[in-house]
Amino acid sequence: MILNQEYDLYQMMNEFIVVIPARLSSTRLKEKALLDLNGKSLIERVYLRTTQSNAKEVFIATDSKKIADHVKNFSPNVILTSKEHKSGTDRVHECVAKLDISDDMVIVNVQGDEPFIDPETINKTADIIFKNKNASVGSAYTLFKDNDFNDPNNVKVYLSDSNRAINFLRNVDPIDLLKNQAKYFQHVGIYSYNYETLSTFVSLPRSKNEISESLEQLRFLDNGHEIYLVEIEELSIGIDTVTDYKKALKILEDND
Repeated sequence: MILNQEYDLYQMMNEFIVVIPARLSSTRLKEKALLDLNGKSLIERVYLRTTQSNAKEVFIATDSKKIADHVKNFSPNVILTSKEHKSGTDRVHECVAKLDISDDMVIVNVQGDEPFIDPETINKTADIIFKNKNASVGSAYTLFKDNDFNDPNNVKVYLSDSNRAINFLRNVDPIDLLKNQAKYFQHVGIYSYNYETLSTFVSLPRSKNEISESLEQLRFLDNGHEIYLVEIEELSIGIDTVTDYKKALKILEDND
């Protein structure tokens, strides 16, 4: 009983919310947020997985009335945002600004195309902010498998011994790789930060490295924000292509 009370107290002291950015247009898959995945849409499956985390609440931030109307069938927590946002982070910020939360509330930004995300990955990413006083931002990483390292779409993170991000990049210099291969890992695109940090981030201009690598997280590093990462065992399947979609359907058919 005492252990349960201590856990409940920990939960109250370390509250966080999840925001899932979801836009209607998609380069490779038309209206992918609304794709049917064995009876439920992609965005609904992401939402249901995130509600299994310790999040106080889960919100969907979208630029589309079509998505908003669909979401209202399974949750009232949907916020319409501008169509002009350049990134999901900007969309998350507008959503959170409309919620009138405190500056120290922790937000976990979960991508809207991950129907199999592990709820524990969300919890662990949020915990970075609660447990590490040096962390402005939390994120996650995993080990590379097979030939995934050579794919520029698989973002690499170079980590310190304390799991602080030193750099993010798409391609690694072969000479540097020979010397430091043990420090390179696959970055997982999930982020935690408090509202104050998020507001600061969106007010900053895009940094030179961010533009060069097309990696938004480099804006944090280039402006002195420390990003710490937690290891997860396996990368969940995101849906970005028709091949990903077919793979997800097969998984659901085998497990639902």
